[in-house]
This record gives sequence, structure tokens and C-alpha cells, in this order.
Amino acid sequence: MAMTHNENPRVIARTVRTSPVFQPRTELAGAAGLGLCAIVLTGLVWPSVGWEAVVASLAMFGLASAIAAQRVHRSYPHDRLGFGNLTTMIRLVLTSVLVLPLLAGQDLSWAAFSIAVLALCLDGVDGRLARRQNLVSQFGARFDMEVDSLFGLVLAVNAGLAGGFGPFAILLGLPRYAFGAAALMYPWLRHDLPERRGRKAVCVLQLGTLIALQAPVLPTWLASILIVSTIAGLAWSFGRDILWLRAARR
Repeated sequence: MAMTHNENPRVIARTVRTSPVFQPRTELAGAAGLGLCAIVLTGLVWPSVGWEAVVASLAMFGLASAIAAQRVHRSYPHDRLGFGNLTTMIRLVLTSVLVLPLLAGQDLSWAAFSIAVLALCLDGVDGRLARRQNLVSQFGARFDMEVDSLFGLVLAVNAGLAGGFGPFAILLGLPRYAFGAAALMYPWLRHDLPERRGRKAVCVLQLGTLIALQAPVLPTWLASILIVSTIAGLAWSFGRDILWLRAARR
């Protein structure tokens, strides 16, 4: 069901949810079920992964899926989930799989690196699929952003612990959550921001650095340069946005 320019997505969402079965939520639940099976199977074949890591990975995926299901039921304006949101769900599965070697205390591996690269490649696919199917929504954009943030956090913690790059590497995955925590105390931080190429460039730098830090052969000196450069870029990007939001509230 495509929206015309004058249709209200909230009205459409209420109309869709009056049906006995809200199809997007059903599709999301089915995708989540398949994702749970994929995580369990990966945990069974991944070397030296105990059941504790599998349970933790399942818990993280289950919680994220439950939040997504609640939000899709509340605000999604279309009558089908679409390939874009399903692709985002696949990225959530891959992110949860990366928790397995992390919690198992394993060193960096090419297997985890390959999964991270695959998740990054899919990052640019979901938006294009949503636009191609005319299923763009605020839910999809928020779902994509939250999975990106979780993906970055898992990579950052893995780089800091398994990669031995320390707390500065972990900092690379925290800005989005620190900004969200600050917004709870300062509501003006929740206002919409203008589109900026610089913000997108820093995001690419952040994920590119986090992916590079997953490689078992990355020299320490190169990792240090990437970490410092990315922290500087994140500080500049978030600082500029905070100053803009502060000025806009007046």
C-alpha cells in the first residue's frame, strides 16, 4: 500500500492495525524466529563457544526484536514489512552472532571479521530496498539506526577486549548511547537535525575503523592512528550537532 503525498502515515497505521492480523508484525515475528534458530545453529558450530554465550546472544537478539515488534505495531504505516526491514533484521542477527566469540573470550578471527564485513555491506541495502518497494517509514529509519548503533558497540567492545586495543577502542561505540542518555536530561537534544554530509562521512569513518580493528593482522600503530582520528571526528560531529541544537532551542 503506497502512500500519496497527502496521506497521513499515522492514520494509515491505525487503519492497517484494525485488521485481525497485522501482517508486518507477523512477518517480523517470523523473521525473529528464524534469527533465533540461526544464532543457536551458529553457536553449535562455532569452536569453543559455551552455552552462556549463546544464551546471552539470544537474549540480546530477543530483546531487540521485541522492541522492534512493539514499535512496528504502534507506528508502521504500511501493510507489509518489506525486504528493507527484513535486511535490517538480518543485520541484527549478524550483530548478535558476533557476540558469541566476544563473550567466549576468543581472540580476533577472520570468521568474525567476515561476518562484520557482511553486516556492513548490507547496511546500504535496506534503505534502497525500502525505497524501491515504496515502503519507506520512520520505523525503518529508526530500526536501521538502532541496529547500526548496536553493531558499532559490539565491534568496539570486541576491538577493545579481544583485539587488545583498550578503552579508547570501546569509546568508538559509545557516542550514540551517550547522546541518548544526555537527551533524557536535556529534551532539546531530541529535536530533529538537518541532513549533513559531514555527519555521514564520520559515520562511515567510524564503522570503517571498527571493521578494520576486527582484522587479526592490523598493526598496532595503524590501529592507534585510526582510533585517534575517529574519536576526533566523532567529537567534532557530535559537538557541532549539540551546538546547533542548543542554538535552535532559543
